[in-house]
Amino acid sequence: MAATHVPIFLLHRADSFQFDPLLPRSFFRPIPNTPSSSLSAAHRHSAISFGSRLGATIAPNRNRKPPASTMALGNPLVSDICATALTGSIALFLLRFWGEIAKQGFLHQTLNRKLVHVSIGLVFMLCWPLFSSGHQGAILAALVPGINIIAMLLLGFGIMKDEAMVKSMSRSGNYRELLKGPLYYAATITLACIIYWRTSPISIAAICNLCAGDGFADIIGRRFGSCKLPYNRNKSVVGSAAMAAASLLASIGYMYYFSSFGFVQASWEMFMGFLVVTLASTLVESLPISTDIDDNLTVPLTSILVGTLVSDSRSWELLALISCRAVKSLL
Repeated sequence: MAATHVPIFLLHRADSFQFDPLLPRSFFRPIPNTPSSSLSAAHRHSAISFGSRLGATIAPNRNRKPPASTMALGNPLVSDICATALTGSIALFLLRFWGEIAKQGFLHQTLNRKLVHVSIGLVFMLCWPLFSSGHQGAILAALVPGINIIAMLLLGFGIMKDEAMVKSMSRSGNYRELLKGPLYYAATITLACIIYWRTSPISIAAICNLCAGDGFADIIGRRFGSCKLPYNRNKSVVGSAAMAAASLLASIGYMYYFSSFGFVQASWEMFMGFLVVTLASTLVESLPISTDIDDNLTVPLTSILVGTLVSDSRSWELLALISCRAVKSLL
C-alpha cells in the first residue's frame, strides 16, 4: 500500500471544521463526529490528525472535555464572555504592572519593554483553553488584543495619554513609536487568534517566535552579544542562538500544553515543523531588513509563511535543508 502523505502543518480552524485561509468558504468541510464507510476521500483526509505519524489517522476525540468555565456556567456564550473578562483583566494587570515598574525605574527601560514583549502574548495563549471551540471562542478571545490595538492607535496619535504604558512599550518614551512595533505585535496576536486559533500550530509558532524568540534575542544579545554576525553588526551570534532556543522551547511547551486539552496532537512531525519555522524566523530576524522594517512584523510574517509552506509534507524537508545551508553559509 502506498504511503499517505500527511501535512506537517495542517491548518485546523476549529474542532469541527478544516480551515484554510487561502480557500473560499465553500471549501470549509465539516468533519463528521462518527466514522462512516461512506466518507469521501476529502473527508477522510480532513480527519487526519495534524502532526500525526505519516500515514496514520485518528478517530475524532469524543472524550474531549469542554473548558471548566463552560461546564460550570452551562452556556458557551456566557462562559466565553466571562473568559474574555478574565483574560482581559489578566492582560490589563500585566500591562499596569510593567507600566508601574517602568514608571518607578526599577528596571532599565529596554529590559522592561522586552519583558512586556515576552509576557503578554504567552500569558494570553495560556488563557485560550478557557474559551469554547469554534469561531465564537476565537473571536471573543481576540477581543483582548484587539482592544489593545485600539489603545495603541489612541496613544500613538496622542488622543489618549498614559505615560506609564508609553514608557513600558517604547524605546525612547516617544508615544509615536506605539504605531509601529507595539501595534504590529498586537495585530499579529489578534489575527493569529482569529484565523488559526488554538488548533493550528501556525498560531503557536507565530506567537512563540514573536514573543519568546524575539524577546529573548534582545535580552540575551544585549548582555552577552559581543560576537556580532558578519552580515549584520547590529545582531549577535548569542542573540540569534537565544532566539532559536527560546522560540523552539516555547513552541514545544505550548504544543504539549494544547495537546493536554486535545486541541493538537503532539508528535515528532510537529516538532520538526516548529524547528523549520524557528530556523527561518531566526534567520529573517538577524537580517538587516528586519531592523529597517520591524522584527515585530517580519518575524510573525515569516512564521506564518513558512508554516503554511511546510503544510505540504513534500516540502518541509527541502525547507529545512535550505534553512540550515543558509545559516551555515552566512556564518
